[in-house]
Amino acid sequence: MEIQVLGPLCAAENGDSIVPTAGKPRQVLALLALYPSRVLPVSTLMEEIWGTELPQSAMTTLQTYIMQLRRCLGTAMGPDAPGGAKNVLATRHGGYLLRIPPESVDVHTYERLVAEGQEAFEEGDDRRAARSFRQALALWQGPALVDVRLGPVLDIEVTRLEESRLMTTERRIDADLRLGRHAELVAELADLIARHPQHEGLHAQAMVALYRSGRQAGALNVYRRLREGLIEELGVEPSPQLQRLHQAMLAVDPELDVVAGLRRGSTFDRYAA
Repeated sequence: MEIQVLGPLCAAENGDSIVPTAGKPRQVLALLALYPSRVLPVSTLMEEIWGTELPQSAMTTLQTYIMQLRRCLGTAMGPDAPGGAKNVLATRHGGYLLRIPPESVDVHTYERLVAEGQEAFEEGDDRRAARSFRQALALWQGPALVDVRLGPVLDIEVTRLEESRLMTTERRIDADLRLGRHAELVAELADLIARHPQHEGLHAQAMVALYRSGRQAGALNVYRRLREGLIEELGVEPSPQLQRLHQAMLAVDPELDVVAGLRRGSTFDRYAA
């Protein structure tokens, strides 16, 4: 079985989709897929589907959803599969589990590649770090579970995944900047700061990429727009790190050159106290 949650929900057995069309069974499948080979308590599944207001028929209805998923799975597996659908989508005391290897789900491959990239990043192996981060990000096909209704449990999981995606993007750009790929990053960072107008780490990277590309005025303009936005919307100044980066650019600090400065750590932390 292969399952994708980093984008639209896709799940296939023997090449045939097992994703139901109905919304609530899709939620159940998505939640089970995020925890392969782990028992999900009935209470967690009910919370995802109905929140805190459970109908009197909650248990019976949940069992119906499980039956629908098993029917989809059984059709794809065929009549000769050992154990059948009940062996894959198994009932356990107090809950259910999807008995598949973690590597069958794209999110677990993603998290393994991110961990490998982070290890390389901390060791200063920027090429390996950038490659692992790029491979991890390539698994995304859109917002996580974009076609699944999100209850309270899935909402937390999707938020965590989207934050991880942004952090991984930031770390990959850090590695690329340390490799001197600043000119290649300018357009990507312009898009990222437009979509994340208060994210100081991305703004620091955009400033450095522009500065190293011979566009000091553009780098300073990025800082000016961020500062104006923070003051207008939140009534705060940029962080001390970003202020020091700004001052370094005004002073044409040689530490901003690719060959100078720290070889480890993020772009944003370069001017941390």
